[in-house]
Amino acid sequence: MVAHLFTSFSNWVAHATGRPVAFAISLGVILVWAVSGPIFGFSDTWQLVVNTGTTIVTFLMVFLIQNTQNRDGAAIQTKLDELIRASAAQDSFIGIEHLTQEELDEIRDKCEARAKAENAANRAERRANRKATHAAEKATS
Repeated sequence: MVAHLFTSFSNWVAHATGRPVAFAISLGVILVWAVSGPIFGFSDTWQLVVNTGTTIVTFLMVFLIQNTQNRDGAAIQTKLDELIRASAAQDSFIGIEHLTQEELDEIRDKCEARAKAENAANRAERRANRKATHAAEKATS
């Protein structure tokens, strides 16, 4: 129940704060604070108000945004895993997001090496096909 409420709340906050109107409101608040500086003599209290407010908002937003990103990342990984499982791709890639950075680097290096080798083989095959086509055209003309 609490997890569902937090998820709903964090989705709502992430959606609301990502809109242009939220930025405009935030900008308006800062402008009002800045314009009020001379009225309050740029006092320590005047500075403390904006510092405290922005610190509290930032602190809370970090957790809400992280929650949203964690769920989005998990959903994307699950979708990718299902695509891998349902296709001719290697099932060994399912769940690799749980590996260490070094293990991921090793897998990426192997994939890049395979891709380079396949590209070289494809280029060689295309070159051979062009030569064969050219030779066939020469022979028939």
